[in-house]
Amino acid sequence: METNNYIPAPGRYEAMDYRRCGQSGIQLPVITLGLWQNFGTDAPWERIREMAHYAFDNGICHFDLANNYGPVPGAAEENFGKLLQGSFKPYRDQLLISTKAGYGMWEGPYGDWGSRKYLLASLDQSLRRMKLDYVDIFYSHRFDPDTPVEETMEALVQAVRQGKALYAGISNYPTEAARTAYAYLREAHVPCLLYQGRYNIIDRHLDTSGVLDLTRDSRAGFIAFSPLQQGLLTGRYLDGIPAGSRMAGKKTSLSREALTPQLLQALKALNELAAGRGQTLAQMALSWLLQDPRVTSVLIGASSTAQLAENLAAFRNTKFEADELARIEEISAPIQIR
Repeated sequence: METNNYIPAPGRYEAMDYRRCGQSGIQLPVITLGLWQNFGTDAPWERIREMAHYAFDNGICHFDLANNYGPVPGAAEENFGKLLQGSFKPYRDQLLISTKAGYGMWEGPYGDWGSRKYLLASLDQSLRRMKLDYVDIFYSHRFDPDTPVEETMEALVQAVRQGKALYAGISNYPTEAARTAYAYLREAHVPCLLYQGRYNIIDRHLDTSGVLDLTRDSRAGFIAFSPLQQGLLTGRYLDGIPAGSRMAGKKTSLSREALTPQLLQALKALNELAAGRGQTLAQMALSWLLQDPRVTSVLIGASSTAQLAENLAAFRNTKFEADELARIEEISAPIQIR
């Protein structure tokens, strides 16, 4: 275990804005740090620690994980557990830690999807990796069409009642499944704290499908992941596909075919609008999310403290004039993707 000589920055909570999560007692920082990538076995430990420290020093007290985050699956939880045993140990009660289960984690029929067996076994493994007695939020990571929603929700209820999680959440659920989940959890007196879903300027399916309004009306919070559409909204691709980028990789979740001429033209127009606001494209994309009162927090990833610093500046300028919002709609409406 590393020696703990970390002292968080004073005034860190004054440096961040916080929003009430639905009608719960929880307030979330408007920026949350996700550990989906850049916190696994391929990341230098010094950089992992530096980014986590920088986040907390700037008021980010919510860290989002999942059982399969890595690479390799489980590695992000193990590395975060190392941070918790070292730097963050004195500050555990100041942190909100979430994890999830729902995607493939081990071989056989019980290591994937939404059965009670999988979710509860996975949560036990996550707690062991992070060396925790409980997590603050435990999510069903995705809707399972072959398992009754009630069974999956009962697993979340059981996790909370056993004290292994304080709150329950759902992620990547279609509208009607989310409606059923909210109703079940409410009737079980374990109301859903958070819905986590992909939402950004060029991917608004959670708005058009009604999930955002349903979540608000169900008194749950909403946290947006992939707010920069895996880098498309960072300005990195305005001049093509740079070497070393996610899109340039052979095995990637962002394909070259995604960057159509129409999309590239739209990104350049959005970048020009952002510059007029005194922001980068990434900052405007985050600010656009945060101007929506239905959004509780925006979940960002980062590979450096410089990226974190740029993203943190976004919440300081979330006011948009009517003509700016209209221009964003004009640019982005023809290129909505999913």
